[in-house]
Amino acid sequence: VQLQASGGGLVQTGGSLRLSCAASGRTISHDIMGWFRQAPGKEREFVAANTWNDEETYYADSVKGRFTVSRDNAKNTLYLQMNNLKPEDTANYYCAAKRSRVGIMIYSAYDYWGQGTLVTVSS
Repeated sequence: VQLQASGGGLVQTGGSLRLSCAASGRTISHDIMGWFRQAPGKEREFVAANTWNDEETYYADSVKGRFTVSRDNAKNTLYLQMNNLKPEDTANYYCAAKRSRVGIMIYSAYDYWGQGTLVTVSS
């Protein structure tokens, strides 16, 4: 499966953005889909993930209550709604896909990755 992330940009503190991750090659309806981010000089970290049909969702503590992960299986697309953005949210954001439930929050457990989309939050 090929993944294409988009929707990043420059936003002020407290603003909102919605990232999209369009999948092609096959359906993602049976995949676990995740969002990760990587700031300059830092390791890639887990942000959010959901299972097929949004049955289960997972969030990093740092984004709980501000970010919402969702998907539209008919459009083969994953979303990340980001509200109340903070400067520390500045990073390249990546979407990823996997089939196994093992290691949902671990980036090395994901099989497919999109390119990053840059989110910059100004103070």
